[in-house]
Amino acid sequence: MTEQFLKIDEQTPVTEIVNGDYRTADVLLKYNIDFCCGGRWPLQVACEARGVSTDLVIQDLETATRRILISPNLNFNSWPIDFLTDYLVHVHHAYMKEALPSIHDHLTKFVAGHRKKFPYLDELQAHFMQLYRKMPSHLQQEEEVLFPYIKRINRAFNGKEPYAELLVRTLRKPIAARMEEEHQQTEELLGNFRRLTGNYSTPEDACVSHRVAFLKLQELDQDLVQHMRLENEILFPRAIAIENTLLGK
Repeated sequence: MTEQFLKIDEQTPVTEIVNGDYRTADVLLKYNIDFCCGGRWPLQVACEARGVSTDLVIQDLETATRRILISPNLNFNSWPIDFLTDYLVHVHHAYMKEALPSIHDHLTKFVAGHRKKFPYLDELQAHFMQLYRKMPSHLQQEEEVLFPYIKRINRAFNGKEPYAELLVRTLRKPIAARMEEEHQQTEELLGNFRRLTGNYSTPEDACVSHRVAFLKLQELDQDLVQHMRLENEILFPRAIAIENTLLGK
């Protein structure tokens, strides 16, 4: 289910659009439209100055601000393992691959222009860069090694295949130890984000770029928390239980 909250027309000031929904910042950046210090012009004027269609920009803005509502009553525990791993890849991994470069670019520009006023931003950027550098290999490892292995032992187990125990003994990966360590590192980085930003709160006189940067980080935080919860509390325990059963533990 999708829902549209922000109303945008050609006379809406650019800054007001981004203040209304931070996700519009990426659309405006795509068309090289300034939404911070020079963003007080109506959208139509800003579009004409850049030689782009106002209708096209509005269409992209409306697409970016659609909100997909997911019921909090979803029972993830009941999902088949194959479906759960696919959900993690196509929802959470896909989000990370798109969000991390966007946050990196925005945070880099924001910190460069505001580090003198807010010295802690350099530390915030350093923690983000740790996450930015380590996450692609983490996602790749899950998609190419861990998730296929979990799917394989699950199918062998459910199909009562005679080779199932041998499969675990020869292909078993240290799911608990390795993933727990990487998730712990991620949780520590998120803790640093929250500490440095005051749980993503901005000063009353903060500029639009300041708010966008913090809200993007908050969105990343929320997605990672759900991502790790699905793995740590549901997927990995179920996979480990299958391994232990096949190994006679």
